[in-house]
Amino acid sequence: MTPDLATPSRHQLHEDILAMLIGTMLVSLGIVFYAQVTLTTGSTAGLALLLHYGTAIPFGWLFFAINLPFYVLAVLRMGWPFTIKTFACVGLVSFFTGHIPDWLDVASVDPLFAGLVGGGLMGIGMLLLFRHKASVGGINILALYLQDNFGIRAGYFQLGIDALILVAAFFILPLDRVIYSVLGALVLNIIIGFNHKPGRYVGFS
Repeated sequence: MTPDLATPSRHQLHEDILAMLIGTMLVSLGIVFYAQVTLTTGSTAGLALLLHYGTAIPFGWLFFAINLPFYVLAVLRMGWPFTIKTFACVGLVSFFTGHIPDWLDVASVDPLFAGLVGGGLMGIGMLLLFRHKASVGGINILALYLQDNFGIRAGYFQLGIDALILVAAFFILPLDRVIYSVLGALVLNIIIGFNHKPGRYVGFS
């Protein structure tokens, strides 16, 4: 019997867990590429990277702390299941970004390659999390809320916020690093904007 691909099916718990692990690992690998060549991105990850460059505080600690206020919105607007999964994903990204350099020696990477591929990795990882009703916190929570309740595309909204964060990078990073960061942000948000929209994926958690 041919399955009805148009009928939504609920993700099983093990599918959500696997998606969270793979998604956060992809996001973390992209962030490690960025940190290696002093690039930044948008949302709370971009803020954490900029603060990391300025203070030398580990990215994972900053990323985890910056996301804490957004859980209030997540609980009020998105519900406890989403909040719990997002809290877990933020914790995983904080953990993975601190340990990937121990598992993978990235001694040299071209900054343009890091920007494009790192942005792609983060975009695919975030898309995977979105489809399993999770995120990596921060602006992602607000973007998902606006899309679910007002029809504003999550990717396009986040692109605007990311642009503001990248403007701040002009005061911290060299010009070429800002340009590569902008290209990476475009890749990330194009992936989400083209793929995360109503009707494109029918599975749910």
